[in-house]
Amino acid sequence: MSEIILSAKGLTKTYRQRGGRFGFGTTLVKALDDVSVEVKQGTTLAVVGESGSGKSTLARCLLQLQPLDKGEVLFEGRDLAALSGSHLRAARRHLQMVFQDPFASLNPRMKVGDIVAEGLVIHRLGNADERRAKVQAMLQRVGLSAADMGKYPHEFSGGQRQRVGIARALILEPRVVVCDEPVSALDVSIQAQILLLLKELQREMGLSYLFISHDLRVVRHIADEVAVMHKGRVVERGDVASLYANPQQEYTRNLLNSIPGRHRQAS
Repeated sequence: MSEIILSAKGLTKTYRQRGGRFGFGTTLVKALDDVSVEVKQGTTLAVVGESGSGKSTLARCLLQLQPLDKGEVLFEGRDLAALSGSHLRAARRHLQMVFQDPFASLNPRMKVGDIVAEGLVIHRLGNADERRAKVQAMLQRVGLSAADMGKYPHEFSGGQRQRVGIARALILEPRVVVCDEPVSALDVSIQAQILLLLKELQREMGLSYLFISHDLRVVRHIADEVAVMHKGRVVERGDVASLYANPQQEYTRNLLNSIPGRHRQAS
């Protein structure tokens, strides 16, 4: 049985939202309502659900990018909320994120080499020559070339930009990568290439993924386990094969039935 590398226990996160007549009132929205998930070493946990289900809030809270109202996040058995200073910075090095939009997540004024190297600079890893060599190797590892270091993001296609985003996340050799809808902005043919790349990198580097998605068609090709979120709660979880073959919740069945061609494949 694989060791649990990242776990969340009882996560609760509430937002105040303007509402009411003329927008003067406020209502409380529970983005996370007692959510618990576990990511096992070297495996992929997919968190799926419709827009507004709490998936992206979960991702941000796991990475300590947003404070929690309640609950704890354990990375390799350590409570991230209890860490500070150099200890938190060291832990964050091993928890990286691939963002949804490859067009918005890359600084258009920075060259790709500098974008990928930024984490190395922040964490003061290596000298300039060592960083350059490491960036070149990582770009080649994700299917780009060393010559791409001197280019700007606008010179790349959407799929290539996402490869840059993946290189940026992996340059620090993290143990856990949170992928927040990493292929939803890409064409279907490019989605397949990026998913294949992520799986190859997982095998080569021993990575653990938390894969956020609204698309169960995509999830089937990358996940080992699935947690289904609805209105801030995990309503169903299980291994991929069992969940697809025998979903227990009506909400999960509706998500599965929305996959194009699912019934033709089953017949």
